[in-house]
Formats: sequence, structure tokens, C-alpha cells
Amino acid sequence: MKWTERRNGDVVVIDLKGKLTLGSGDVQLRSIIRDLLDRGEKKILLNLDKVSYMDSAGVGELVASYTTTSNREAELKLLNLTAKIRDLLQFTQLISVFEHFSDENEAAASFDEE
Repeated sequence: MKWTERRNGDVVVIDLKGKLTLGSGDVQLRSIIRDLLDRGEKKILLNLDKVSYMDSAGVGELVASYTTTSNREAELKLLNLTAKIRDLLQFTQLISVFEHFSDENEAAASFDEE
């Protein structure tokens, strides 16, 4: 999995690309989130539109990242779920756990609404 970091105002946007799977993508995602939190970032948006595949380990790491972020008084939201990822999150009934958006500016603005 590859990733890039950019900003939309005070929100950190992480663009993920490739496979979010056991042994590589899940470990990378954990590292990315912990690094952002250690730097004091409080608003994190994961852009998943270029994630081609996600297995159960990837889903597990999304949940773990959400929990870690919440425990550190930060927020994690999802952007641009592919049809496959949306179906996977619905099947596992996790779709209701994550705030998810298809518009980046709307997602960035949502952090300030709470």
C-alpha cells in the first residue's frame, strides 16, 4: 500500500492507494495513524477511493485506528468509499460506526460541526 499526506484546512487527508491487507497495509495504516496522533493531529480523513482491496485485517485496522483516534481525543472519518469497501462495511455492520463522505470539502467541514 502507498499513501500520501496533504491538508484541507486544518484536516489531515491521507490518500491511500493499493491493498489494505494483512501483513502490509494494516501495519502501515497503524503506523500512519499513530504518527499523526503523536504529532498532535486531531482531524484525520482517510481517502479510500484508490484502495483496490481490503481484507478482514484491513477492516480490523480501520476499527483499531478509529478506537485509537477516539481514545486520543481526535477524530477519524472516511472519504470516497469504493463500492466494495462500502459493501464490506455494511456486511460487517461497521458502516454505522464511521462517518463517511463522498465530498472532501463536506467531510473537512464536518469536523468543525461537533
